Amino acid sequence: MDLSGFRDPGIARGIIEALAETATTPVKFMEVCGTHTVAIAKHGLRGVMPEAITLLSGPGCPVCVTSNRDIDTAIEFARRPNVILATFGDMMKVPGSHSSLSAEKAQGRDVRIVYSPLDALDIAEENPDRHVVFVGVGFETTVPVIAVAIEHAMRRDIDNFSVFSAHKTVPEALRALVNDPEVAVGGFILPGHVSTIIGTGPYGFLAEEYGVPSVITGFEPVDVLQGILMLTKQVAEGRAEVEVAYTRAVPTQGNPVAVAKIAQVFEAVDAEWRGIGTIPGTGLAIRETYAHCDAELRVPVTPPEPKEIAGCQCGEVLRGVTLPFECRLFARACTPEHPVGPCMVSSEGSCAAYHRFTDYGKAGR
Repeated sequence: MDLSGFRDPGIARGIIEALAETATTPVKFMEVCGTHTVAIAKHGLRGVMPEAITLLSGPGCPVCVTSNRDIDTAIEFARRPNVILATFGDMMKVPGSHSSLSAEKAQGRDVRIVYSPLDALDIAEENPDRHVVFVGVGFETTVPVIAVAIEHAMRRDIDNFSVFSAHKTVPEALRALVNDPEVAVGGFILPGHVSTIIGTGPYGFLAEEYGVPSVITGFEPVDVLQGILMLTKQVAEGRAEVEVAYTRAVPTQGNPVAVAKIAQVFEAVDAEWRGIGTIPGTGLAIRETYAHCDAELRVPVTPPEPKEIAGCQCGEVLRGVTLPFECRLFARACTPEHPVGPCMVSSEGSCAAYHRFTDYGKAGR
């Protein structure tokens, strides 16, 4: 697909001019996708917003919102004898209460980076005398392939493979943000990747119950600007709808096959989000039918009582009440090379994006 039009400076300037004419009421828009966070920082979009528009980064990075309790649990799996822990690379340096997977690997634990849960399944087949635990972290986008891996393990009778499910689902987390008086969100830039799976329906409550405008958009600069303009027009016209500015990738109904696969293998449970707390029904636990692939049943561990890192303000950053450079550790004790908190670890984290792309000495909301 030719994306040049979505990067056209002339089109972008036209949208920016339209924003300046339309944005007359002060409003805060929050993006809840880590890829949007990076795109906004990379293309300097905060710097071209009219004074009335404030752009906030929300809990759109699945690594960042993973609780210390879940990270500590993954570390405990790695410490078990005869266990191979498989994980995506962005989880390696995330600090838990007392350690990290990277530190555990340096101490001799068998922690391996994989690019797909199917890679972890292959490792299990190649090591029949050891148990492989795959750390499942992500939103609705990554869950279907993990469900398929669990199905394959059962079908192929691979007895030494299980998943630690720390997955989360997005829509109800937005309800928690809308109900947070400190945040005061006036509109959401909804996640493009997640929405390819779940469609528009699960976001309907934002408009129907709360009167909050929302737009699903893509990740090129013109995509993001167009989404913000659509939000601004809703505000100016007193409307609240869920609109799609990313129709080339997001059908209204999403991907029913993927949604059905998630529901087949997983069931909704309460989940703890860093900075937000426990949100009912936003976690995904492996159903009893597939319990043979549930790491918490197959390799039971007891993590230590979680401990937050002193001075780290990732929780406030994820809620949009603190900007990354307002944290006293930012770019001092906490850098991408030596991260203190997960928002600086993940490439999709707000702190990492600000550090890489923003002149944070002059940055504003």
